[in-house]
Amino acid sequence: MSAAGTGKPHVLVPIAPGVEEIEAVTIIDVLRRAGAEVTVAGLVDGVIEASRGVKLVADVSLDAVVEVAFDAVVLPGGLGGTNHLRADPRIRAILERSRRAGSLIGAVCAAPTVLWDAGLLAGKRATSHPSVLDSLTGAHPSEERVVVDDGIVTSRGAGTSMEFALALARLLVGDAKERELRTAMVV
Repeated sequence: MSAAGTGKPHVLVPIAPGVEEIEAVTIIDVLRRAGAEVTVAGLVDGVIEASRGVKLVADVSLDAVVEVAFDAVVLPGGLGGTNHLRADPRIRAILERSRRAGSLIGAVCAAPTVLWDAGLLAGKRATSHPSVLDSLTGAHPSEERVVVDDGIVTSRGAGTSMEFALALARLLVGDAKERELRTAMVV
């Protein structure tokens, strides 16, 4: 499942209007530093305005990669962006297919609610932004900053984005690379 024979893990990061920019950029940056091929896919075409007005540009439209197999699918949060992710049937289909394939799945902030909607958190330990943690009924909610359970990684919010991205990097490329990143980025 690595990116087109490169041996690099291929990661999908979908973004939508209202995405939390710290989360999106941190995920993308850290995973690219880790050597992953990260595809940023926009739910809408053109420039995407994030939650604090930062303008982001996706690599491709979600339609262009909706049938592509990824080693990981990672959802940044932000309430506005999460609401768009939750309402998009393409995201649910990608998540369900990725789970069946054994791909790593991650979500931060409010985005774990998207995983809940797709039926991926039942019986799993998970965390999220405190404002939506109670909505993860049937999951085992945690107030830990980052939770890893059976190939699903969840995290609390913008302030935990670096820890979240480094946990994803460790799972995708190994402990040594994660330690190297921590040193290089002075984490």
